[in-house]
Amino acid sequence: MKDRIVFDIETKNSFADVGGQDNIAKLDMSVTCIYSYNEDAYHCFDEFETDKLEAYFKNAYLLIGFASKRFDVPVLEKYFKSNIAKIAHYDILEEIEKKFGRRVGLGILAEANLGEGKSAHGLQAIEFYKNGEMQKLKDYCAQDVKVTKRIYDQIMEKKYLYIPERNVTDMKKVTFEDYKEIAPPPEGLF
Repeated sequence: MKDRIVFDIETKNSFADVGGQDNIAKLDMSVTCIYSYNEDAYHCFDEFETDKLEAYFKNAYLLIGFASKRFDVPVLEKYFKSNIAKIAHYDILEEIEKKFGRRVGLGILAEANLGEGKSAHGLQAIEFYKNGEMQKLKDYCAQDVKVTKRIYDQIMEKKYLYIPERNVTDMKKVTFEDYKEIAPPPEGLF
């Protein structure tokens, strides 16, 4: 049965290392963590396990991420034989930008809606990699996937998110009532 996959990647290097944000495809993956709805399980893959990771993506009918269309997918494409950009994709940040008019960080969004934040930030993840602290790196990436999944589940169940306003304590309730999750394709279609 086709699956829904929540995912997040971490990189070995930063934009400063590759000449800026226009060179996203030059970034190198260190780890990618996923959540499989079919298995109700989290998995982390390092740079040497991309074949196992790709198998999950090949079986996906929906990808779910945060800033994943503009960041994660362009980095991952060079590791896969299949074209993951063709898989249906729900990018939470992209949807927030459409409805709210600006970006908001995953940590801030998690604190406002889940009462918890991120365990670190992306530049720390690069340091974990450089220092050989692979378990810390995987734990950090897995936590981002857990938060992303919980935010997506809230969008599906409650049809709204609270988004903090800038420089004030107020929050705006942004609704997602118009989003209907796509259904999995009938068995045997692929």
